[in-house]
Amino acid sequence: MSQPPGRGLRAALTGLRTSTRQPSGETRAVPVLGKAPPAGSTHMLPRDVEGLTWSALEPDRAGELAALVSRIESADGTPVRTSADEVATYFAERGGMRAVAGDDSDGVMRAFGLVRPRIDESVSAFTASGGVDDALRLKGAGAALVDWQVSTARALVEASGQERGVIVVHVDETEQDLTALLHEHGFRPRRWYVQMRRSLAMEIPEIPLPQYVSVEPWNDELANQVRKAHARAFSDQPAGAMERDTEPWGANALAFAPQWSFVALDRSSDRAKVAGYIISSRYEQDWEGLGWTEGYTEAFGVLSKWRGQNVGRALLVAAMRAYAADGMEYAGLDVDVEIALDVDHPEPHSMMALYSSLDYVPTSRSALYVLTI
Repeated sequence: MSQPPGRGLRAALTGLRTSTRQPSGETRAVPVLGKAPPAGSTHMLPRDVEGLTWSALEPDRAGELAALVSRIESADGTPVRTSADEVATYFAERGGMRAVAGDDSDGVMRAFGLVRPRIDESVSAFTASGGVDDALRLKGAGAALVDWQVSTARALVEASGQERGVIVVHVDETEQDLTALLHEHGFRPRRWYVQMRRSLAMEIPEIPLPQYVSVEPWNDELANQVRKAHARAFSDQPAGAMERDTEPWGANALAFAPQWSFVALDRSSDRAKVAGYIISSRYEQDWEGLGWTEGYTEAFGVLSKWRGQNVGRALLVAAMRAYAADGMEYAGLDVDVEIALDVDHPEPHSMMALYSSLDYVPTSRSALYVLTI
């Protein structure tokens, strides 16, 4: 079992904060953002909202979008912050992404919405995200954006020829207005996550490993083997777990910290085999909002053959030592509380128990809201 990729789950582009709904207004067609769309490919803009003019959000406005996201996150006190480089990645090779911006009378971007395809072979799946500047909330822009996102996703499902699709939104527990708005639109919580941290001022234990198994520093030459191991580690999730994170491996490469990442190798045969892995990230932009510095566990897994043999604990401890050596105050991670299995227990068992045994404690919670379309 694998711990799913973490901070990408709760990228802070979800600040749709309004409970005021407006009547439907005029819709206008705009081109698809991303790779060159098929001839005539269009989608609708959100309905009219007082004080905003909607238009397609083009890549040359990435800097303006980053500034808007920063204002939204500062107003909300969001601990997870989005860097300008991260925002720019949304515009890079995102075939089929739809994006809109809402500008005020001075041409300042005050709202935005994105509908991004997720990778899944069995269903059309999309991630919705967006936000409204604090100065324009409670005027119907959030509801207009959610309406637009749902309508856009439905149109994309119809165009794909598939019978059904899903649209997902990640929500922090503090986002009560967004939660209410999603419920109004028929979204329901499908998955729950707990954010945890572990103080690195505490003693870090020694973890014994089986003979021939060792935890070794990240090596780029092992990247392909780790990708395959990651896919196998996810393959034993419970049926119906489609709505797990399906973003491509490397989606968070901007924050990837190879010096904090490790691979467990079994050298009992001529060719070393990957028994487990831990991938870490360094989100420096989050530290001010969090109130501490941390090394973040982005992805973590142990293959079934090596479960119950302390491989998971050894990987976590190796990462802790690396974080501490670089002066970090905490180790941080996210836990999928519904499907997580303890990688050091041969039977289904909550990973919360594993992390608690290593002195991780919860700090916050979030949920994945899903609408079938």
